[in-house]
Amino acid sequence: MAGRLAQARHSLFAAHPARTVVVAFAAVILIGTVLLALPVAAEDRTATALVTALFTSTSAVCVTGLAVVDTGTYWSGFGEGVILALIQVGGFGIMTLASLLALLVSGKLRLRLQLTAQAETKSLGIGDVRRVLLGVAGTTFAVEAAVGAVLSLRFRYGYGHSIGDALYLGYFHAVSAFNNAGFGLHADSLTRYAEDPWVTLPISAAVILGGLGFPVLLELLRHRHRRRTTGRRSWSLHTRLTLVTTVSLLAAGTVLTCLLEWSNAATLGPHTVAEKMLNGFFHSAMSRTAGFNAVDVGALQPATLLTTCVLMFIGGGSASTAGGIKVTTFAVLLVAIIAEVRGEPNSSVLGRRLGPHVLRQALTVALMGVALVMAATLALLSMTSLPFEKVLFEAVSAFATVGLSTGITADFPDVGQLILVLLMFIGRLGPITLVSALALRERTRRYELPEERPVIG
Repeated sequence: MAGRLAQARHSLFAAHPARTVVVAFAAVILIGTVLLALPVAAEDRTATALVTALFTSTSAVCVTGLAVVDTGTYWSGFGEGVILALIQVGGFGIMTLASLLALLVSGKLRLRLQLTAQAETKSLGIGDVRRVLLGVAGTTFAVEAAVGAVLSLRFRYGYGHSIGDALYLGYFHAVSAFNNAGFGLHADSLTRYAEDPWVTLPISAAVILGGLGFPVLLELLRHRHRRRTTGRRSWSLHTRLTLVTTVSLLAAGTVLTCLLEWSNAATLGPHTVAEKMLNGFFHSAMSRTAGFNAVDVGALQPATLLTTCVLMFIGGGSASTAGGIKVTTFAVLLVAIIAEVRGEPNSSVLGRRLGPHVLRQALTVALMGVALVMAATLALLSMTSLPFEKVLFEAVSAFATVGLSTGITADFPDVGQLILVLLMFIGRLGPITLVSALALRERTRRYELPEERPVIG
């Protein structure tokens, strides 16, 4: 009986993977909404408004971090525990389901392509479901335990918190950081620690690792062992592309943030040179869908807000806790542009040629993301008098599940907050389900239509 139930669940997932993912996450959000609406979840023991509970639950499950009430003061210990559990379930579920969808997609490929892909990646293959689950769980808890320990020690001996409070603060922020959630227990996020690398750097490390994605982390661990035994290192294209693009975006974000905010008295201006570099790097890392801030985001220059919007929209790695269109999507589009400018017939990167279907999927994800953000921004502007750049920033932050805010989230009416809820939900699950659906629908056409070229530009 149990075997038949398991087989039925597997068949349902294989037949309707996108639908299964959406329903599962919607169910968790609904459960979280009910729990957060209970009087026991609020510090003052009164029932929370349904929209507020729904917004917070969606933000936690979709590991965003946007909030309409202050997490540390509004919610009780029970409420904070529910939020932490939702963050953990959401982050674990995203990494697991995205990895399983990748397995499902690879299983639908023709045998020759499947064998070629496995030979190339040397990472995930058909039948690796159990290893995916164990790998995601092990990676998640190992990183969270290590970062939580460092933060707890710092809060205990650097700031004089009691052992219980230090452990709670340390592990809450560690879980939130690795899952790229951005929920904090302080009203000012992490601005009080802007000059403390023992807090900002461990959180940055957790955010970056969580944003790489499980397939990349697994391959790095496996090839570290292989290099130790064979002396060779051979990473897949996905891993190399993710690492190169991530490092490039981190460096570019750090440099631009420092240049644009160097003399801003409300952000980096009062700090020393070393502290400016530290906070420039921290802001660049957090813009990649983490949501913590060590400087006042509302005081950033308009040019910095625009730079941050670009970084947020790109996001992190595939099958990771990060959101956005993903770094590989951005890299593929960039490579395609370079190839077109050079007049090359094919797009290639790091010694590999990219197939036309990859380019089409990347373009589809990016353009649909742009359309969604623009539609949401237009709707939000129609119901508020808030500045355009701040409304756009909020929409991008919600779509990319970042959680950074200029401080206007609670100023939107209920309808506006529901738009942000929908944006977070679609932004979190949309790229995953869209790409898997496109890949599973691939067909080989047995004929070609006559070619004709319209005028472009």
